[in-house]
Amino acid sequence: MLELRRRRSPPMFTTYLALAAAIALEVVGTTFLQKSEQFTKLVPTLLMAVFYLGAFWLLSFALRTMPVGVAYAIWSGMGIVLISLIGVFVFGQRLDAPAILGLGLIVLGVLVVNLFSKSVGH
Repeated sequence: MLELRRRRSPPMFTTYLALAAAIALEVVGTTFLQKSEQFTKLVPTLLMAVFYLGAFWLLSFALRTMPVGVAYAIWSGMGIVLISLIGVFVFGQRLDAPAILGLGLIVLGVLVVNLFSKSVGH
C-alpha cells in the first residue's frame, strides 16, 4: 500500500528566497520579451520562455507556504518596479512623475503586505 508523505512547509527564508529568485527570472524573461521584438527573433524568444518557465517553477515553491494572493502581489509588484528600472537603464525609456509616484506606491503596498499582514507567516 502506498503511503502519502506529508510535505513539510519550507521555512520562510526559503520561501522568500524562492520568491525572490522567481521574480528575478521573471524580470529577465520580460527583458527578453522586449528583445524578442514581438517573437520575431528566435533566440530572445526561446530565452524568454526558459526564464518564464523557471520563474513559475520557483514561484510554485513559494506557494507551499505563502497564500497565492500575497505571493502574487509581491511577485507582480516587485516585477513591475524592477522591469520599469530596466526599461529606464537598459532600453532608455522615460518615466514621468505620475509613473514614479505609482511605482513608489506599489513598493509601499508590498512593504505593507510583508510587514503587517498576518497572511504572511513571519
